[in-house]
Amino acid sequence: MIRVRVQKIESIRDPDGNLGKRIELIEERSVPRFAVRPSSEEARMVQGVVQALQQQLPVFPTRAQFSLPKMILFLTEPEYEELGIDFDVNQIYELNLSNQTLRFKKAP
Repeated sequence: MIRVRVQKIESIRDPDGNLGKRIELIEERSVPRFAVRPSSEEARMVQGVVQALQQQLPVFPTRAQFSLPKMILFLTEPEYEELGIDFDVNQIYELNLSNQTLRFKKAP
């Protein structure tokens, strides 16, 4: 099972001019937390400043997850309807790949 998040949904036209959707899915993985102990006093000072900035400024967010491009779906409107999933941006799904099938399930 892979956890994917809908990053972007765009309206498109296929080469025949049919309306459709381009759905971009990214994989979300947790980043293992581990402490890095700098060896020099200068490195410890820099680490302290960076940690203080991360806590005070939203420009430097601390990320416990990172995202990897996973899949882009190009679907015509009839294909999207047939799939039976209403994709929403930032919605997370569990993606199962088995026996030549893809299964999406909304993550709890």
